[in-house]
Amino acid sequence: QLQNKILILTICAAGIGGTFQYGYNISIINAPASYIQTFMNTTWLERMGVPLESNVILLLWSFTVSAYPLGGLTGAVVAGPMAIMLGRKMSLLLNNVFVIIAATLSGFSRMAKSFEMIMLSRFFTGVNAGVSMNIQPMYLAESAPKKLRGAVALTSASFTALGLVLGQVVGLRELLGGEESWPFLLASNVVPALIQLTALPWFPESPRYLLIDRGDKESCISALQKLRGTSDLSAELEEMLAEQAAVKGQRAKNPWELFQNPALRWQLVSIVVLSSAMQLCGNDSMYFYAAYVFQEAGIPEDKIPYVVIGTGSCELITSVTCNMIIDYAGRRPLLLGGYIFMAGWAIVFMVALSQQTQISWMPYLSMACIFAYILSFGIGPAGVTGVLPTEVFDQMSRPAAYMICGSLLWFNLFLVGTAFPFIVKSLAHFCYIPFLVVCVCTALYVWFFLPETKGKSFLEISEEFRKRNFKTKTRAGYYKGPEEIKTTRL
Repeated sequence: QLQNKILILTICAAGIGGTFQYGYNISIINAPASYIQTFMNTTWLERMGVPLESNVILLLWSFTVSAYPLGGLTGAVVAGPMAIMLGRKMSLLLNNVFVIIAATLSGFSRMAKSFEMIMLSRFFTGVNAGVSMNIQPMYLAESAPKKLRGAVALTSASFTALGLVLGQVVGLRELLGGEESWPFLLASNVVPALIQLTALPWFPESPRYLLIDRGDKESCISALQKLRGTSDLSAELEEMLAEQAAVKGQRAKNPWELFQNPALRWQLVSIVVLSSAMQLCGNDSMYFYAAYVFQEAGIPEDKIPYVVIGTGSCELITSVTCNMIIDYAGRRPLLLGGYIFMAGWAIVFMVALSQQTQISWMPYLSMACIFAYILSFGIGPAGVTGVLPTEVFDQMSRPAAYMICGSLLWFNLFLVGTAFPFIVKSLAHFCYIPFLVVCVCTALYVWFFLPETKGKSFLEISEEFRKRNFKTKTRAGYYKGPEEIKTTRL
């Protein structure tokens, strides 16, 4: 029981300063948007003696919003080298420096009369989120026992959803969302960082990293004993030693080496498809529509922020539910079900939007679609996507795989954020057609090409992908020598 507590506390210590920050920082920027734009205008007026035009204010605001995914992309790129050189735990601890810088900049921005400080602050916040989105699932999946690996790694998604909801709550006018308190709202992300800096040093480094990357068997056994207690560790240690032997003499791979390695072809295609789909499926755009749909449904404007909290709570409830069932249901059914349901709800949502003004009860159907779409996203794609790179890549390829995943995630977040207003303008009520296509194509890919990884060791998963990667060569009856040489690289 004590060891279960240590694993749970490790998850909490990693999560609160990790993916929690991603969700929290996405949602806290929404509440003070109008106040920050006013601050930009008054600051410019004081400096130059002339006010800014409305389109220039909008441009400056879009720069501020775009700084976050740009920072996230930077964080995703540096996360790989950090995880290799510093280790998983130390990387998470050091990552808090970015948030402390960001909180200082945004907290003092009004006092310094500088909106540029807010832009810079959002960039550093993004770097922090980019690093934690990559390293936290890796750290937790490597520290978890095989039978709980999916559930433990999936807590990253639960912390993201928790951050989203808490950000919406703290951003209410009654708390820190008022005109006077917005600098404190933007700087409040320093609190989770300080909690992590206090708590995480007490917990062990990833045992797999210690043994396979560092070659430190004693520290690995010590970390395993802390996490698992006195239970028999021989089977788990044997599995790790087998993986260490399989990658012996290799160094950690760079992202471009993954693209050149035929033994990693299907693993790479799988994470590229699923990481891209996670942002291109339109879930974040549902939040964009939420306020408009709720207004049409007759909810008073001052009550809308409270209803929007319900959308974030949906994602939190489903990600926690997904946590409980992932190691029973498996990865494929959750991904498949999530994307199929999202495709269905996208069709209903477009029909409901097109009939919004004609039929009196249509706004309520649109409202139901928003909640159902977010629930469908939370039950599978939101969490399972982050677990897969840990499971389908070996220890030497994993950091590079997360760099590719993270870069795609942030680039696509930026792409959707930039393109969505134009999609709405050109397709109007049928703006969800591109997202529908993405959901259907991803569901088909999962159905035909993605193997189940539930309850399998990392070596068993590698072996399954090896069969897929070299299937055509085996059928053609080629000489097997080169194939055997390639498999020693796994």
